[in-house]
Amino acid sequence: MTTTLARPQAPEESTPPPASRRTQGWKRRAPLLPALLFTVLATQVPFLVTVVYSFQSWNLIRPGSRHFVGFDNYVAVFADSQFRGALLNTVVLTVVCVFVSMLLGLGLALLLDRAFVGRSVVRTLLITPFLILPAAGALLWKTTMFDPTYGLLNFALGTDLDWLSRFPLASVMTQVVWQWTPFMTLLILAGLQAQSREVLEAAQVDGAGRWRMFASITLPQLARYLQLAALLGAIYIVNSFDAIYLMTQGGPGTASTNGPFYIYQRAFQGFDVGQSSAMGVLVVLLTLVVATFALRLMFRSFDVRGGVK
Repeated sequence: MTTTLARPQAPEESTPPPASRRTQGWKRRAPLLPALLFTVLATQVPFLVTVVYSFQSWNLIRPGSRHFVGFDNYVAVFADSQFRGALLNTVVLTVVCVFVSMLLGLGLALLLDRAFVGRSVVRTLLITPFLILPAAGALLWKTTMFDPTYGLLNFALGTDLDWLSRFPLASVMTQVVWQWTPFMTLLILAGLQAQSREVLEAAQVDGAGRWRMFASITLPQLARYLQLAALLGAIYIVNSFDAIYLMTQGGPGTASTNGPFYIYQRAFQGFDVGQSSAMGVLVVLLTLVVATFALRLMFRSFDVRGGVK
């Protein structure tokens, strides 16, 4: 006679009431509230004050000139040819620096992904420019590289060319590319090290050459990393100020003036709070539009479950 033992049933898990779930959620979020409050006070409140100032005519050298003017500041900003030229310089500076630094970063990452003697030392040396403060890097290039008398560039080429006067925007681009290439290298190198070695070995066994493997396997794998590098690089480079201020002062004339530097000139040299605030709001809105568009393009490579398409 066979005796069947009944399997003990696991106790049913009780679902906490909604009020308890909300309490637990707030307990988890509570440690983050001070940081969130500080971020709001440090970023959003000044931006709201800037929006309020952008609707006022206020010049600090004319006492009693502060009054509400509506959208007149925005109309004046769009009619300002120097501001349009500064925006054009901003676009050129951002696009060129991001593209060139990504190309250099891709090449350096491909070299650093290979095994060779002293690779860790080379990696450390290549990362060093990104660890230098932007102001220090700008002064280094101004005095050490581009100086017409003592600069290393003129010494190597045997010329006495004043690079900052003849090619001001290109000189600033060179320094920015030097500063941001290590960042691009690190991101792309992370993507290279994340790809499957088994897939590469299988492709090599099937007779695929290096260029075929790079175009069909490595480059699609790096697409997400390249998009992220372009997005982060564009957000930071579009706000470049240190290099322009310390190397060229926006000159000669307005040849190397970008949006942030022109806003600085109108606010702290022209003392026009109203129009400089309107310019700042426009630059922030344009940056948000570009960042949102770039994020949408980047997130298209991920499905709703968090996987890669």
